[in-house]
Amino acid sequence: MDRLIDEVEFTIFDTETTGLEPRAGDRIVEIAAIRFKAGEKSASFESLVNPGRKISEAAFAVNHISQEMLEGAPTIAQIAPQFIKFIEGSCLCSYNAPFDLEFLNNELAMHSLALPQGTMIVDVLKMARRLVPGLQRYALWFVAEKMGVRQQQKHRALEDVEMTLGVFNKLREILKTKGVDDFKNFAGLFSIDPVFLNNMQNERLAQIQEAIDLGVKLKIKYLSSTSAQLTEREVLPKEIRQESGKTYLVGFCCLRNEERSFRIDGILHLEII
Repeated sequence: MDRLIDEVEFTIFDTETTGLEPRAGDRIVEIAAIRFKAGEKSASFESLVNPGRKISEAAFAVNHISQEMLEGAPTIAQIAPQFIKFIEGSCLCSYNAPFDLEFLNNELAMHSLALPQGTMIVDVLKMARRLVPGLQRYALWFVAEKMGVRQQQKHRALEDVEMTLGVFNKLREILKTKGVDDFKNFAGLFSIDPVFLNNMQNERLAQIQEAIDLGVKLKIKYLSSTSAQLTEREVLPKEIRQESGKTYLVGFCCLRNEERSFRIDGILHLEII
């Protein structure tokens, strides 16, 4: 985990589906992915998938994948082992990752398969909301347009992966300007893995509680969730507070000379001074 972002291999993937509800029987009809490191592509993966059921009219209206196109396509049982091998050893990313991940995990479970153990999942939509706050909307095409990614969204898996990669690279440049290069901090900000995020939060809380018990200051590097501004501050911690499902460090901020609250998931570095 102690690596730089540019030392990590990433895979961005996308799916097209028969509908929106895997629990109601909807299935994947197309899957695509691009593997890259430090912005350089190394491999791509693309396949239609025969879902064994009809694609809905609503889904066809979006992705234009017809029943005829799927008749000769391989099944997920044939494709899944190839896809697992393709992503192995990489950080898996998607735009609105919970949607694609639910479909993918559902398909894998049907064949007693699973993602490689320890696979980190990052949501590029979460990146966009955190690093470019205040947009009117966060649809992929809209974010891409706002960030200067000149590509039309066609709602086919590989084209959407290409667009997501363009957005990812733009967001990565924003992180570089802020001096955020550590992969663990990157994952702490943008992962959707509840176990990893909980462990990372517990590490932060233990350090904060120690500082409270000792009555000493903390030096923190903090990424604001409202302005995306990265600042370094000295804080005399007062308490740990829970509000609206978020956990905060509350304390006297020497930079602002007043009491402030800091979301724990926005603290990139923390040390007792």
